[in-house]
Amino acid sequence: MMRTFRSARTTACLAGVLVTGVTGCVQQGPALASRASFASTQGAQQAQSSEDQILLGRSLVLNHDCMGCHGGTNPASPDWLAGMKTPDQEFLIGPCALDPAAKPCFRTRPRNLTPDNATGLGRFSERQIFNALRYGLRPEDTPDVDITSSTPGMGNFPRRPKYLAPPMPWPGWRYMSDQELWAIAAYLKRAVKPVSNKVADSEGPPDFWASTYTVDKIGPYPPPAFPAANEHAP
Repeated sequence: MMRTFRSARTTACLAGVLVTGVTGCVQQGPALASRASFASTQGAQQAQSSEDQILLGRSLVLNHDCMGCHGGTNPASPDWLAGMKTPDQEFLIGPCALDPAAKPCFRTRPRNLTPDNATGLGRFSERQIFNALRYGLRPEDTPDVDITSSTPGMGNFPRRPKYLAPPMPWPGWRYMSDQELWAIAAYLKRAVKPVSNKVADSEGPPDFWASTYTVDKIGPYPPPAFPAANEHAP
């Protein structure tokens, strides 16, 4: 099959016939040309904005050593962010971290952060990933909704929240800006190659760590306004 190449003017004319049903061509006017140019520029800006967002997310993932728990040494590694693959990646949470015979003892496992639909983050939305980073909520147990409060039962925050297992450092990550957290979510969903690696669910207490992540233990979100009691303006 041969390809037929048409001039921009001919293509515009044919489009006009299809839309209006009027035969015959008129020369493309300045206004139409201006709109086409604006649309092209806008599309390029959106593509650049998306790329910038993903590169920011990549930088944050690298700077915060996500691979230290979730796998790989760099983005070229075959197991990049694919989650636990060997027993030495498992964590012991509780007194057993010092004494293997002590109780309680919970084994937590770094999950697969790649966008694989069956074993990774592929089945979750970017907003669910954002909520996991901001509020520490397990994406599989939290609806895809905009959360506006960290108080259970308010602002779409679950009445009985199920939190990510330690040592995931979300209490520190939650203070990142919205822009940064959305960038991480975009990178994980759109720029990492999916890897099929089923990681067993982490163990935990019946309250899914709710008694661990109380305000008196991890502090409030958002933080007190500057300057707080132990700060002063420069």
